[in-house]
Amino acid sequence: METRSLPALTLGLLALAATLVIGVGTKAPCASGDWSYDGHPTGKQYRLLCYTDIIPLYGTEQLQGSRLPYLDTCQGICDEYPVLTMYAMRAAAWAPGGSFGFFVANVGMLAAAAVATTWALARLAGRRALYFALAPTLAIYSFMNWDLLAVALATLGTLAYLRRRDIWAGGLLGLGAATKLYPALLLIPFVAGRFREKEPDRGIFLAWAAAGAWLAVNLPFVLGGFRSWAEFFRFNATRGTDWDSLWFIGCHRLLGHENGCPVNWTRTINVASLLLFAGTALLVWRIRARRDPGFPTWTLGFPLIALFLLTNKVYSPQYGLWLLPWFALVLPNWKLFVLFEAADVAVFVTRFSWFGELSGVGGLPIGAFEAAVLVRAAVLVACLVAWLRSRGDPLEGAVEPASDEPQLEGAAS
Repeated sequence: METRSLPALTLGLLALAATLVIGVGTKAPCASGDWSYDGHPTGKQYRLLCYTDIIPLYGTEQLQGSRLPYLDTCQGICDEYPVLTMYAMRAAAWAPGGSFGFFVANVGMLAAAAVATTWALARLAGRRALYFALAPTLAIYSFMNWDLLAVALATLGTLAYLRRRDIWAGGLLGLGAATKLYPALLLIPFVAGRFREKEPDRGIFLAWAAAGAWLAVNLPFVLGGFRSWAEFFRFNATRGTDWDSLWFIGCHRLLGHENGCPVNWTRTINVASLLLFAGTALLVWRIRARRDPGFPTWTLGFPLIALFLLTNKVYSPQYGLWLLPWFALVLPNWKLFVLFEAADVAVFVTRFSWFGELSGVGGLPIGAFEAAVLVRAAVLVACLVAWLRSRGDPLEGAVEPASDEPQLEGAAS
């Protein structure tokens, strides 16, 4: 049977299954949790590029017993994630089998999130869901951390918004923000879009639904264990510049600080990154509005996420997952997609190879890693330019029956 005759959802799910099998296979050497040989570190998580946060966080978040995040104390620092992520981890930790059982349970949970994302994208963009389902970034990072949970909620929220189910959209985005904060960014273009359509009541309902959903899952822990609940916010406010950020490279290459920006600069960088993000977001919004006054406001979600990644002091490896649905929804440009994927894979390989060098098992120098990060940043800038140059509704005709167009559709003009 030719792939053109397959329904978009069927094709997307088949592609997703293959990608997730590759993802599990790449993480399998690390899944046992034993990253040593005769009690000595081997660095195999770097040599075999199988590193996943799931394994070490099973121990550092103290999930081996029955401890309830935020409500029960822990030894040292833990509960560094938002509420829904922490309790997804808590639920997975109840699976038998120790760290391996924890890994398997999380694989099932995150795979379900990927299925939900693919379903939503197929409903909205047809075969363009393959931008998500076939992405190497998905294979590499699907089981690295818990970001797919937020990606699924954000994508389902976008589907609800475009189907004019605003309370559902707000609720899903609020739950997404309780999983990872980035879905909250989408409230800006979604609410603005309803106001622009002269339907302010819908925009207000959407915003209140998001706030209500976020509060519903957070308030019990605010009241029951505020200090532990607030650890996520303290941790992110005080953490230094991440290796993958442009801030780190700037401090390293321009100022000669080998460990990134000085710790006492953190508050200044927090303020500067926020101002830079807000300023660039307003700039691209204004440029696009001048070029295409009637552009769909919801599509601003793509540049907001891209600019957040470019300006923030933290760009964790798996954050590339946030962008994948937006290639399908807003920027179905296969050339830019391939460039982004190549750069993202290069960052992954060089990052963990450099970590191998730091741990004494050999690997690439930091210069290779930083070059890959800069190339990825340049590709994201090119994506922003492509979005600024595009016109009209990017989803128009996306779910029509098969045509002679290639499966990964052509560039946005």
